[in-house]
Amino acid sequence: MTKLKISKVFVLDTSVLLFDHNAINNFEEHDVIIPITVLEELDNFKTGSETKNFEARSIVRMLDELSGAEGLNTWKSLGKKKGRIKIAAAQKNLKTDAEVVFGSGKNDHIILNVALSFHEKSKTKQIVLVTKDINLRLKAKALGLISEDYLTGKVENLDELSENTPELHNLSAELIRNLYQFKSIPENGILNGNKIANGYYILNNCKESALARYDVETDTLERVDKSYAYGIKPKNSGQTFAIDALLNDKIKLIALEGVAGSGKTLLALAAALEQKAKFDEIILSRPIVPLSNKEIGFLPGDANDKISPYMQPLWDNLKLIKGQFKQNERKHKALENLQNTGELTLTALTFIRGRSLSNVIFIIDEAQNLTPHEIKTIITRAGEGTKIIFTGDIYQIDSPYLDAHSNGLSYLIDKFKGEKIFAHIKLEKGERSELANLANDLL
Repeated sequence: MTKLKISKVFVLDTSVLLFDHNAINNFEEHDVIIPITVLEELDNFKTGSETKNFEARSIVRMLDELSGAEGLNTWKSLGKKKGRIKIAAAQKNLKTDAEVVFGSGKNDHIILNVALSFHEKSKTKQIVLVTKDINLRLKAKALGLISEDYLTGKVENLDELSENTPELHNLSAELIRNLYQFKSIPENGILNGNKIANGYYILNNCKESALARYDVETDTLERVDKSYAYGIKPKNSGQTFAIDALLNDKIKLIALEGVAGSGKTLLALAAALEQKAKFDEIILSRPIVPLSNKEIGFLPGDANDKISPYMQPLWDNLKLIKGQFKQNERKHKALENLQNTGELTLTALTFIRGRSLSNVIFIIDEAQNLTPHEIKTIITRAGEGTKIIFTGDIYQIDSPYLDAHSNGLSYLIDKFKGEKIFAHIKLEKGERSELANLANDLL
């Protein structure tokens, strides 16, 4: 017997609509309620050039188009095979009042009361509060409401996504010798069906080993050798794989994932400098997560002064690379010249929207603090000849509304896995210092 699907009504928090303005269309045939307080909060986010400001403007426009002459104070269809939508306020004299339990004057508690209003009077439908705010979910559950995270864009198979580099053991000595001698050998079942475009592998037998990358176009294993990138030498197999991908002209999109101190940003920057002649510009950027919950506007100075504190880690890596060369050496002078001519720029992601990025190499640091929508916005800026590199650690997230499953870097790795122009390298070992490595292990 076919199990009947429970009819649901989803009450959406502001955080969901700022995460994805199209969220109202992602609940299948179920109904959607937007508390009127959410509209008030969206109004506060309309002005600005950050992604959340664009999301706020987009959802307000969508709601305006849906409302028509009648408005949305009564149920209105979202379209074929979809549910209905309504903007609602909380009822008076609730049996359970969030403002009484948790205190009045807070928008979150008013939103809870909207969900409670429908929960108390609904007899046939399940009321679900959807929010990216973990604390609000906990409060909802404490009041007997069903509450869940917004699931669209969430990565489920996180363990599989973030697996360590595969190691193949007990291979013949002849196979490894052939790889060293010919630099490329037919795959011929060596990977036991675990073939991933631009996948990296460690091949072992009892006495020797080799590093290899799988080329999906030729169905071969390509030997990976240690290569320098602007004076930076890889210290382990993961870094060797990273430089191989970064210097490969066929790979246009790269995700470097790893713990703090594993060399993600340093390798990306060094590889970009090594290839500077191939590109018109090198752009370095990272998402701005407000300091102490204060927006960037509170900082003094012009735009460059405001973003400077956020960009300091990128400057530190530039300084480290430059410090390898004496002031009179060619590479030291070339690096200074790139900065002086504007061919190497540091910028906030806020300023990227709307640009078409042709023939540039674009490095985005701390990409785990981006939403899936922001990742899409960045990649769709890519013009001909552009290479994009995302670096980050999916378990070290600063945004209160993202986690390891829902951040943009995890989403990117999940969606692009197996594409021939994409490579994902996980850097498993920290190389910053013995102290930093110990901290990663123990803390």
